[in-house]
Amino acid sequence: MTFATIGDPKMSALSPDVLPAEPVPATRWWRDAVIYQVYVRSFADGNGDGIGDLLGVRSRLRYLADLGVDAIWLTPFYPSPMADFGYDVADYRGVDPVFGSLEDARALIEDAHALGLRIIVDVVPNHTSDRHAWFEAAVQAGPGSPERERYIFRDGDAPPNDWESIFGGPAWTQLPDGQWYLHLFAPQQPDLNWAHPEVHAEFADVLRFWLDLGVDGFRIDVAHGMVKAEGLPDVGYSGQARMVGTQVVPYFDQDGVHEIHRSWRRILDGYPGERIGVAEAWAPTPQRLANYVRPDELHQAFNFHFLNTPWDAERFRHVIEVSLETVALVGAPATWVLSNHDVKRHVTRYGGGAAGLARAKAAALLMLALPGSSYVYQGEELGLPEVLDLPEEVLCDPQRLRDAESGRDGCRVPLPWSATGEPPFGFSPPGITETWLPVPPAWRDLAVETQLDDPDSILNLYTRALAIRKAHPSLGDGALTWRPSPDGVLAFDRGPAFRCLMNLTADWIEVDRPGESLLASSNPSISGNVVRLAPDSATWWAVENV
Repeated sequence: MTFATIGDPKMSALSPDVLPAEPVPATRWWRDAVIYQVYVRSFADGNGDGIGDLLGVRSRLRYLADLGVDAIWLTPFYPSPMADFGYDVADYRGVDPVFGSLEDARALIEDAHALGLRIIVDVVPNHTSDRHAWFEAAVQAGPGSPERERYIFRDGDAPPNDWESIFGGPAWTQLPDGQWYLHLFAPQQPDLNWAHPEVHAEFADVLRFWLDLGVDGFRIDVAHGMVKAEGLPDVGYSGQARMVGTQVVPYFDQDGVHEIHRSWRRILDGYPGERIGVAEAWAPTPQRLANYVRPDELHQAFNFHFLNTPWDAERFRHVIEVSLETVALVGAPATWVLSNHDVKRHVTRYGGGAAGLARAKAAALLMLALPGSSYVYQGEELGLPEVLDLPEEVLCDPQRLRDAESGRDGCRVPLPWSATGEPPFGFSPPGITETWLPVPPAWRDLAVETQLDDPDSILNLYTRALAIRKAHPSLGDGALTWRPSPDGVLAFDRGPAFRCLMNLTADWIEVDRPGESLLASSNPSISGNVVRLAPDSATWWAVENV
């Protein structure tokens, strides 16, 4: 029988005196890396102010190394008024005092490298903060000035077009002098004019600044933005934010954006150590998304289609097939992600409670068995759910302006580390009880310390899965071959010696035993050559007699 083959593209800080590891030889590491997203405000508080910081991240590097990830992606830590929690940047070459200092960043990079961990930082090129020196100068200089040419200003008695902010309301704000400026996000985030050569030169210099400091790459925020259609034409309908990524709009995914990414790729390629660019990009079709990872552009693009897939075998298989086929067109690796700082945590999306946790465990084994690179959002390895009952007075996400249900605070609650005492369970130093978002008391049972002592915890499942993935020659980059399976079950091989079986139904499903069990999110029942797969479970097998 012939099967379809898809996707083959033929816990403490280090002491300051630890020396960085020797440079790693070229490995194309990014094609199958497991990258851990650190939302800095909520990962670990090193200075006791209730807010996560670079010192806190540095203190937990050993945990991440022991978990088995390859790289860390840090959300923005630059100086910012925090209108959008750091995605409104006032200075691209500094560190906000809330998060530490430039020396803290340098020490974090060095310590991570000494542990074999790479560091990826966010860059935010679509817009700046309204407190950025350029925008403050533009406001002071007035209409028609060279300073205003760096942003998108227009005259008129009414907004220049019908564009809407992603956060709700019009995408234009009028200054007292009568001119309007564009902001596709909050009014405190004015869009840059990427038709201006000074903007190109500034960001090329920003990239070099951080590359010289030793970072291994950039996650590019709104990588599909920056370039706007000539003439700024109307969209023609309202509710645009809900259409992002599914409809053609004149302010996203314009062809001109690719020349920017090509120029950045040339900068990245000019540094040793395989520095990478990762696109946070939404596009109307998978084919359009693949444009961002052509050989002369960025290395990876987030796969939001996988993240949004409902709990259904056919839907998962379709998304996996389309994703692999699409990136294969340009020779790029697929990426897989289940959660991030912008969406409800997948334990909750998958139903919550015991059922949601069982599905989250299974989804982790599915994701880590697929060809390509995987992203782990902080706390998913702990099975953290979305916090749905945060007090109204602590909710502060600007996206709630669009509608209350779209707020992202619930996925950004600080991590629990220790199982003793009261919240925040080791997120902050001893004696600190108030954090920027409150930690639920029930999270003591989900704390790192608790789970390390439980061999059946989701944390230990992730650790074992990452160790197997790193050691098994069939996992990581490469091809996938689908195998016949009952309805509601996914079955695929990675090479001749590895098989993943995933039961997405509520029933026990009987299949032929593929070989010896390597890992299971929920233990199957094995009798001779027959295996009964537990409901909502995934299993890894060392294949025999294929």
